[in-house]
Amino acid sequence: MMLDHANPKTSSDFHTAVLKGLSQDTKSISPKWLYDAQGSALFEEITRLPEYKLTRTETEILHSNSGLLASLVPRGGALVEFGSGASVKTRLLLDHGEHFGAYVPIDISEAFLIHTAITLRADYPRLRVLPVVGDFLSPVRFPEMLKNRPKTGFFPGSTIGNITSEDASKLLERARRWSGTGRFILGLDLVKDEAELISAYNDVQGITAAFISNILHRMKRELDADIDAETFCYCAEWNDVAEQIEMSLVSSKRQTITVGGRAFLFEEGERLHVSTSRKFTRNRIETLAQAAGWALEDLLTDDRQTVAIAVLR
Repeated sequence: MMLDHANPKTSSDFHTAVLKGLSQDTKSISPKWLYDAQGSALFEEITRLPEYKLTRTETEILHSNSGLLASLVPRGGALVEFGSGASVKTRLLLDHGEHFGAYVPIDISEAFLIHTAITLRADYPRLRVLPVVGDFLSPVRFPEMLKNRPKTGFFPGSTIGNITSEDASKLLERARRWSGTGRFILGLDLVKDEAELISAYNDVQGITAAFISNILHRMKRELDADIDAETFCYCAEWNDVAEQIEMSLVSSKRQTITVGGRAFLFEEGERLHVSTSRKFTRNRIETLAQAAGWALEDLLTDDRQTVAIAVLR
């Protein structure tokens, strides 16, 4: 099993990121730290919620175009997926991927990734599954056998909307420089009715709130942080100017938390920013692609044009 252990997912890296984030004037923690085993499981629950239509709609688009999208992987080439999670949607392409040389799922949660790889190998015995544990904001260290193989990138779920425009551009630019790269398949959530967006991030079961709050529980589990997660409330708001959902944890009182022996004061109502989910228009997609040296070759959408699969060339 090819695993890359040189990526920032250890408790030491998490500790450094938390201290840095809590020291800023506007406290924040990167959403990549949400995805430990517990967080990854919670996110999989989110994708099945009735309010969260992105996953179902994107899956329908992938299903309707699975043969076409699978054909974008050259014979003997590798499908490389960022933030693969359970690789559920990926199976739609793998089912048409008899010509694939390999599938490379990349995820920051090692335990989750290994379990997924074992399951995929059992279900697709002829497919070479080569998981890479890593942060997709960093360069991918491919197994030696894939360095000169053609590659097609795959990044569904509109996860690219959770990172800054600068980081998104860098990610796509690095992928463009992979040996033999010709296409990149990118999932994007489109700008839509505000009420529908707010509902998607405020589900009645509270799963999204639990997912975002998991960052506090992870701080307690891994960093022995002195923090009461019950004193922080989840908040998701739509920023109409930036066209993005902003997710935070809001302190319900004036309090001090400690992490690694360092104290951090939260005023009542002060926010810990955890995640942003940018939404896209066609113009925004084209701008993002062009900034990284790609061209928008095709844009596949549902009938309501709420979700898109962009094919970049």
